[in-house]
Amino acid sequence: MALSNNTIAGIAAAGVAGMLGLAFAADPLYDTFCKVTGFGGTTRIATEGPSEILAQTIEVRFDANVADVPLVFRPLQTTQTVQIGQHGLAFYEVANPTQQEVRVIASYNVTPHMAGPYFNKLECFCFSERVIAPGETRKLPVVYFISPDLVADRLAGQIETITLSYTFFDSSSYSGPAEEDVAEGAANSAAPG
Repeated sequence: MALSNNTIAGIAAAGVAGMLGLAFAADPLYDTFCKVTGFGGTTRIATEGPSEILAQTIEVRFDANVADVPLVFRPLQTTQTVQIGQHGLAFYEVANPTQQEVRVIASYNVTPHMAGPYFNKLECFCFSERVIAPGETRKLPVVYFISPDLVADRLAGQIETITLSYTFFDSSSYSGPAEEDVAEGAANSAAPG
């Protein structure tokens, strides 16, 4: 049974269109997958802390990076030891030593990556655009907790240290978060400041 050239061309065109559609959908689908599963060290955004605080402690390390922006960015503490389930409060500092405003947005992750599903933030400065004025210095808070569910995970339950890392990127071409991210990230300190 032979197919006509038009049929083969139609199948090929449909295949190309399908792949192009998947290429455009890949980034939002991957972001959603990471938020739901904690894959790749993506932390979770919580609206309230756990009701249980365990005696077991874990060390949280803080890391700060900049990519393609002339800022000075650093954690104000290098480590904190918190009980699992306890709220932690950490501060980062960002300074603009230039004579021009800098538009930035921060992304984050945790390592080891298997800790991602258990590291929850109640407040952070990520995923909202910020304008840092010339000569300005800001302190940025992060409120977080490690879920008590961590101890039941055969592998992640053995973790003794988690590193929370933030990176500021140039956001001059950033168009803002998607509507569903704003609604979902209400506890994510979306207001600039």
